[in-house]
Amino acid sequence: MAAPNNLHEDVLQWVQKDNRRFLRANIRVGDLDRTIKFYTEFFGMKVLSRQDFPDQKYSTAVVAYGPEESHFVLGLTHHHDAAEKLDIGTAFDHFGLATQDVYGTVEKIRAAGGVISREPGPIAEGGRTIFAFVNDPDGYSFELILRPPTPEPLCQICLNVTDIDRSIEFYQKALGMNLLLQKYDAPQFQYTIAMVGYGDDFTQTTIIELKYNYNVTEYTKGNGYAMLAIGTDDVYKSGAAVELVNKELGGQTIRPPAVNPKTNTKITCFLDSDGFETVLVDNQDYADLNRKSKEKHGRP
Repeated sequence: MAAPNNLHEDVLQWVQKDNRRFLRANIRVGDLDRTIKFYTEFFGMKVLSRQDFPDQKYSTAVVAYGPEESHFVLGLTHHHDAAEKLDIGTAFDHFGLATQDVYGTVEKIRAAGGVISREPGPIAEGGRTIFAFVNDPDGYSFELILRPPTPEPLCQICLNVTDIDRSIEFYQKALGMNLLLQKYDAPQFQYTIAMVGYGDDFTQTTIIELKYNYNVTEYTKGNGYAMLAIGTDDVYKSGAAVELVNKELGGQTIRPPAVNPKTNTKITCFLDSDGFETVLVDNQDYADLNRKSKEKHGRP
């Protein structure tokens, strides 16, 4: 028997009031030591944890600008002797980093032989926002954005989408995000962007930049960018809301709400309308997991 429509409305309204924040993004890297060196030396990130799993032939690390309980973090995974070559694909576009010294960071990377894909400067003559693009050793693109000090320097994930209006609606309805930057069309560069996230100021938090490139109807996912994790107070309600939006806008639940036996955390996983994976994690379980991890490894 189908649930009454008012229950559908209730769960979608609840999503808008849920306590949510961006927890982490996971990417695969070709050389863990090399990536950690680059992110800490040039981006100023800190290593929060590192683990090796020799029997399973992979290693992981977590890097960020602050502790996991309060900051968005980047999870790095390196597969030992992987037969499958790292492929970033074309769907993931870039990460964004807020910095007070775009020019200095670019020059340090240049001096070390790094790749500068866009020199520092405004988007157009007279523009106020100064930014640059650089590549890490694996080819992941990072936008360096000139900003005053901000609570969250790891501030942006840019994803290429095929229908920006559909994507905006999906993230608003399924994940309770706000449209923090209205659609901005740049015909001279052949793209349209919009920014979604939590809160009301995109300069003070982590956001998703949705980017529609003119006349591009298909992207390759590759095996580099893996997923985004977001905290929620109720995985089961969140999963119900996602399922409703999947039916309306496209998307697929790939792991229904349940306890993950490996981490003892309640999670649900789904693909959005463009196939990007999001994991919703119970906030209290995530806090308990971080606390136990710190106790186990003797971290403050």
